[in-house]
Amino acid sequence: MNKAPAIGIDIGTCDCCAAVFQNGNVDIIPNNLELITPSYVSFTDKERFIGKEAKNKINRNSTNTIIDAKRLIGCRFLNENIQENMKFWPFKLIKDQNSDRPKIQVNFQKKEKQLYAEEILGMILQKIKKSAREFLGKEVKEAVITVPNFFNDLQRRCIKDAGILAGFNILRIISDPSAAAFTYGLNHKKIKILLLLI
Repeated sequence: MNKAPAIGIDIGTCDCCAAVFQNGNVDIIPNNLELITPSYVSFTDKERFIGKEAKNKINRNSTNTIIDAKRLIGCRFLNENIQENMKFWPFKLIKDQNSDRPKIQVNFQKKEKQLYAEEILGMILQKIKKSAREFLGKEVKEAVITVPNFFNDLQRRCIKDAGILAGFNILRIISDPSAAAFTYGLNHKKIKILLLLI
């Protein structure tokens, strides 16, 4: 059996999207018939929900439903933006005892659990990996992930760590503008030129 092609993943603050280039076309990978996967993870006494199922629990299980994990990636707990956003997040954020990194505190299966942002994103990426396997009929092992242009090296490393936690071999972390350029190049049959420029 031929191995599955690498997929491209855009990790959004609110939603994620994955696509694959095959047979000369870019196909969006659906998740339960939806073209996007909400960036939500919800923990309950019995199980963990990811994506749309987690988003549906935001009102009934707000303190254990994680949103905006991307905003925490590679940031310090005392970061001004983190401190400001904490006023609006329903979940509890604490400072890691061994560093200045933020950790998300939830109750899962009646136990207190503390997680880094990349662990949350890793769970979302696992969901995307599963959807890709179902869509392609093959185990997907490789991915390219896009990040905002302003992400620093630490944030990019954390995104890569999230991908590794999900079981991906991360071929490359590229900025959103570069991803847009790739798309333009694919549409105009100039992808080889773009690859040389990046």
